[in-house]
Amino acid sequence: MKAVIVCASVSHGNTKRIADVMGQVLEASVVDPEQADMAELSTCDLVGFGSGIFLGKFHPRLGEFVRSLPQGERRRAFVFATSGLPEARLRPFTRPLVRVLERKGWDVSDTFSCRGFDTWLPFKLVGGINKGRPGAPDLEAARTFAEELRGRIGAVS
Repeated sequence: MKAVIVCASVSHGNTKRIADVMGQVLEASVVDPEQADMAELSTCDLVGFGSGIFLGKFHPRLGEFVRSLPQGERRRAFVFATSGLPEARLRPFTRPLVRVLERKGWDVSDTFSCRGFDTWLPFKLVGGINKGRPGAPDLEAARTFAEELRGRIGAVS
């Protein structure tokens, strides 16, 4: 199985740490949106898309990249995020990116999110929230997520 992870991690490296763990399991390279090669993506069995969450949305660089993907790509994908606040069940912050990918023709297999260290105002005033996250349990959850994803996608490929 060939995989690539497109990751925009800008504040504290939270999302990159999660992407690196998933990349190890999936034997996938982890690249910034600006480094992603469209030709390489078209040869992948699985592509991950992730970033931190900013005001309830994925980083603009990742959003712009996903919107620039060609229409009709029938590829498998997964979406992941780190956030200072938990993902709301009724309005998950992963849903808009999943919908854009699906409109482009991608089959989004699953999503993953976990908490991350956050110093966005007003959290900066108290030294941030979720210090030490993603921690060992979060990284283990990311590893398990990727292993399960590899099992499902590998069985179908």
